[in-house]
Amino acid sequence: MKSLKSLVIFSLLLTSLSFGQTKWSFDVAHSSIQFHVKHLVISEVTGGFKEFEGSVDSKKNDDFSGAKINFTVKTASVNTENSKRDEHLKSEEFFSSEKFPLMKFEGKSMTKVGKNKYSLVGNLTIREVTKEVKLDVVYNGTVNDSWGNTKSGFKITGQLNRFDYNLKWNMLVEAGSVVGKEVRLECNVELQKAK
Repeated sequence: MKSLKSLVIFSLLLTSLSFGQTKWSFDVAHSSIQFHVKHLVISEVTGGFKEFEGSVDSKKNDDFSGAKINFTVKTASVNTENSKRDEHLKSEEFFSSEKFPLMKFEGKSMTKVGKNKYSLVGNLTIREVTKEVKLDVVYNGTVNDSWGNTKSGFKITGQLNRFDYNLKWNMLVEAGSVVGKEVRLECNVELQKAK
């Protein structure tokens, strides 16, 4: 009898927790996943990914503390506006897109650190190598659009060492590396609340 009572209480707790969640999905048409990396030490190349998807579960519409965040990126969708370079990035020397088609991020914590600012910590997996990364998040606000959808916007930035993920192709010239090892991430994400 006691165990039955405990089971009922546990079930009610789970139900209340699930009802307390707000579900969001990435509005891909109004979002971008970009990276910036040094070229020949003196300039920078910017690239991005055309195919990605993500979801967020939050407790409130306007406070994303403790939100659960997940997204995946198709590595073969890499785009730097140069087809030859893009093919190189898809090759074994970089993403090896045929063997490792997805890059994944799974959030572990979303902590408010200031007005409209959060610290996002999670596991990033590239080429089946998983490392913890810390990202800075700026929350741009929540609005309702003309079609009755609730939207929230964010800018997410961070940095990683590509060598940590076996993206180790390197060539040296007089000035230094052709491609820098430090990669800056910049994501502009617009979320749409599930109805």
